[in-house]
Amino acid sequence: MAEIVLQAFRFGFLLLLWLFIFAAFRVVRADLFGGRAGRVASVPPRAPAGRKRGSRGPRHLVVTAGPLSGTRITLGEQAILVGRADDSTLVLTDDFASSRHARLTNRSGQWYVEDLGSTNGTYLDQQRVQGPLLVSPGQPIRIGQTVLELRS
Repeated sequence: MAEIVLQAFRFGFLLLLWLFIFAAFRVVRADLFGGRAGRVASVPPRAPAGRKRGSRGPRHLVVTAGPLSGTRITLGEQAILVGRADDSTLVLTDDFASSRHARLTNRSGQWYVEDLGSTNGTYLDQQRVQGPLLVSPGQPIRIGQTVLELRS
């Protein structure tokens, strides 16, 4: 009887080991390929309906979560570089951020976020940024543990 129980424990341990290897493989695959492969990119959200035609776009970039929470940058025409490098517009002290992580650019009054080949990725809402994506005011941009928003 003891030998059957020992054999069952061995089989159970082997099963748990394979489940762990499978889970680790899925995590590595998601990191390399940016989530699920074959996922259809969603349509960027529209601008808020209450906005007036002649009104200006967002005026500030605000850090809403992370080590620099509360930091506010006034937006202009120039691009905003975000990362750990000293010459970035917004220098992050986040271990999950790359030295040149992301860039926010102004194109005709609309702001776009672009990942610059970072290791951990840039996320707009829950969507991983693969190319330039339009950012609506109030939409969260996540870089590591830091969350940014465009605000008026």
